[in-house]
Amino acid sequence: MGSEDWVIWAAWADRITFEEIEKKTGKTESEVIKIMRRSLKPSSFRLWRKRVNSQSIKHRKKFEYTRKLIRSKIKKEEYLD
Repeated sequence: MGSEDWVIWAAWADRITFEEIEKKTGKTESEVIKIMRRSLKPSSFRLWRKRVNSQSIKHRKKFEYTRKLIRSKIKKEEYLD
């Protein structure tokens, strides 16, 4: 599971966080970024970085915070109906 191919696949996957990648492979976020930079074409790397930075789901803490915001918004909408 620690192969570079798996790391690249997991880094592209929306539902796999950097924390999960580190747990399974021992590679930190910065190591994953280096692997992606080395393995992808420059335009693909830029696209991936833009995608990762715009999606809160790749970082566990941001994901949990976003989920709390969504849940509170849903609860507020229930009271408005």
